[in-house]
Amino acid sequence: MTESPSQDALTTTRRSLHQVAEHVLSAARKRATGQIALVPGEGGVRTPPLPDGRVIALIDGDIAVIDDTGVRRAPLTTPSAAAEFVGTEPGFPWTKHPPGTESMPDAALEVDLDAARVLAGWFALGDAVLRQLAARLTPGAEPAPQIFPEHFDIAITVAEVNYGASPGDDAIPAPYLYVGPFAGPPAGDEEFWNAPFGAYTTILDADTEPAALAFFLKGNQLLGRP
Repeated sequence: MTESPSQDALTTTRRSLHQVAEHVLSAARKRATGQIALVPGEGGVRTPPLPDGRVIALIDGDIAVIDDTGVRRAPLTTPSAAAEFVGTEPGFPWTKHPPGTESMPDAALEVDLDAARVLAGWFALGDAVLRQLAARLTPGAEPAPQIFPEHFDIAITVAEVNYGASPGDDAIPAPYLYVGPFAGPPAGDEEFWNAPFGAYTTILDADTEPAALAFFLKGNQLLGRP
């Protein structure tokens, strides 16, 4: 039986994938379309189809280009090498809002395959559960989950509340789900509202779709939403 990756492996891998997601994938999409959001895909995250028909992806920790000829993949070594492989330049072309990670084109990237697969699975679970949640909260007008590169999480917003799945960050290292009301957490039920931004629960307590959906629905209920 394969052991779960360590938290150190998850953190190192997440930081490397975040670098490439922001400074290669999202950067390429912004240059081509003006849009920055990414989407989950098999083995990780990817751009929606670009104007030239290509999709740029992270698959099991590799950089990949998907087009009508198939899939080309290469191991991640540096953001610069990843950008060269997909035919773009590294570095997020920001104007008003800076990226969430520093642009370090020649930094060595460290990716643990097992950790990359755990994080890919977390994005996939988040996508599935957020779609179920949206269907319950806004039937007929469901917002599509998106991965916002500056935070590197997948999320939707419904009635001024953010619901999302993060692969972890400096404040909460483990992959986690969150409910973030624009107005901040309400008074009462501090056991649930356990963060300054609202509430979170980690992969240790919500690693299945039913458990994740129950967490989101409890947050919605405690906010007094229908």
